Amino acid sequence: MDELLEQFLIESRDLIAAASRDFASLARNPHGTGSIDSAFRAIHTLKGSVAIFDMGPAEQVLHAAEDILERARKGTAELDEATVASLVACLDQVDRWVDEIEKAGALLPQASDLAGQLVSGLTEASPSTPAAGPIAEAANETWVADLLAREAAALAGPNQALTAFRYTPDADSFFRGDDPLAVVAAVPDLLSLAILPVQGKWPVAADFEPFVCLSVLEGISAAPRDRVAAAFRLMPDQVAFAVLDQSSEQTIGQNTEHEVRGNRILRVDSERVDALGDALGELLVALNGVAPLADHAATFDRSLAGKIRSVQADLERAASDLRTSVNAVRAVRLEPTLRRVPRLVREIAESLGKTVHFEITGQDIEIDKQIADGLFEPLLHLVRNAIDHGIECGNEREACGKPMVGRVSLDFHREGDAVLALLRDDGAGMDPERIRKVASERGVLSPEAAEALSDAAAIRLIFAPGFSTAETVTELSGRGVGMNAVETAVEALRGTIGVESALGAGTTITMRFPANALTQRLLVIEAGGERYGISLDQIVETVGVDNDRLLPVGSGFACVLHGRTVPVLSLAGLLGGRDRDQAIAKLVVTRSGGEAVALRVDGFGERIDTLVRRPTGMLSSVPGVTGSALLADGGVLLVLDLPELAA
Repeated sequence: MDELLEQFLIESRDLIAAASRDFASLARNPHGTGSIDSAFRAIHTLKGSVAIFDMGPAEQVLHAAEDILERARKGTAELDEATVASLVACLDQVDRWVDEIEKAGALLPQASDLAGQLVSGLTEASPSTPAAGPIAEAANETWVADLLAREAAALAGPNQALTAFRYTPDADSFFRGDDPLAVVAAVPDLLSLAILPVQGKWPVAADFEPFVCLSVLEGISAAPRDRVAAAFRLMPDQVAFAVLDQSSEQTIGQNTEHEVRGNRILRVDSERVDALGDALGELLVALNGVAPLADHAATFDRSLAGKIRSVQADLERAASDLRTSVNAVRAVRLEPTLRRVPRLVREIAESLGKTVHFEITGQDIEIDKQIADGLFEPLLHLVRNAIDHGIECGNEREACGKPMVGRVSLDFHREGDAVLALLRDDGAGMDPERIRKVASERGVLSPEAAEALSDAAAIRLIFAPGFSTAETVTELSGRGVGMNAVETAVEALRGTIGVESALGAGTTITMRFPANALTQRLLVIEAGGERYGISLDQIVETVGVDNDRLLPVGSGFACVLHGRTVPVLSLAGLLGGRDRDQAIAKLVVTRSGGEAVALRVDGFGERIDTLVRRPTGMLSSVPGVTGSALLADGGVLLVLDLPELAA
């Protein structure tokens, strides 16, 4: 039963996501036949899937939604905005019920009453006006059954939605200059065509009238119904259509599409994938030890050293190929992580009495499983803030000359080896002056320090611990932990976060994550007589400067880099040690709180690719340590979190 439930959860959520995409498309174009057909298939299959479990209310709601979509498919009614909104509400509730089944194994007692309300709302909003023109023909007319029997060979190909048509030209069409064969020739993706007698049999030669059209033309196309209908746009009253969905009557266990996917896709337990990654990390650690071994061999046998380096090159190529393969195995699409976000946007907006249009793009991008798993919570905080703090109420927007419906978008795209996520809203934006004032009043900064901040630096104060501009605490926000928690969560995923805002125009939050998180490229440095690792993602640059360029500022030092004054901290001092006396100060420049900070180190070592393990036990409570890595000599390298140390 556990295995069946796991399979149900995976497939039901895939179907809910598919139906959600179709409903979003129908909200923009209620007449999109492709989206109607696709939504019907998803709802139909989902209805059969929930029947396996004790989910009667969900089955009831899905059956009502299926009826609506079936009428729209057959052309006996048209969808409208209210109907699509009701369909979305039904799907959202089924999504919640699936979550309840996962958590408790059963639906809550009030599920039946809720289902009745949803069905009633769907019935009230459902289309009842027959569609005009050719799509009024019902799909189960006799001609369709005859066509299915006659064209079995043409239907034996891959399962897909096909469009059948029956074109009965007017008897006087020749006199009007119509050419029925030319009309049919314009049908896209035509698979079969039959020319039949309109009266059931052809007349004998003596009764044949050459100037009267006595034929009916029936055919099958692989194109969507709207494209086929376009060929008959000048004679809409002479043609009927039917969508032939070869897989629509199959259950989830019989669906050929699922069988094909099952043959191509192997679901592997995530722990096995993690174990594969750990093994690759151990291999890279061992490989990092080959180069020192070759250097040592060169001191007494140059030929042996050359052979070792040749073997090293072969191992590095094989390890690189293996790493690429393991990264591909660990890569998952963002869509499952983002599946619940549209529903939550609707719930949050409804609870606040706001109307919000939300759109996601780029959800097909693949990213490392570890990052995808940790992305939902920070995204939820950000979306909640965008709607609560960013989007104004309808009357406020109208007074500002904005549309009453607010807009929030979440866009993902690849940039080299990174994935960028941009959350935009067209709300009120952030007021740097108000942020400075609140920071001063609440003791986050002194009045002088707050006033000295640039607008960009002032806006970044939203990430400070305990900072909030909310005047009251609500169920959604105002506790001063949200944005700081977001930054912490993003950095734990080896990501960075930035914010841009224009007062009255809206806010853009930009997050950047590595697409592959299995291994990290580290720079080994020395500080206070110890070796440490620093992720290259956290390093802006490394530079050496003369000691006399370090200028005393207060109790510390600073230097000028690229025309800007940058504070200089001692990494050894931060870790409880002392700097080594050197004529040239070696600096690692990072960013903390959006500002450049330089940390002085004793020396730079090699760059290594290795697996970084998250800190556990006592190490997990040590500030400024993001993990540990094994070295080729068996030693343990602590990996530092530079932004945290420099804060």
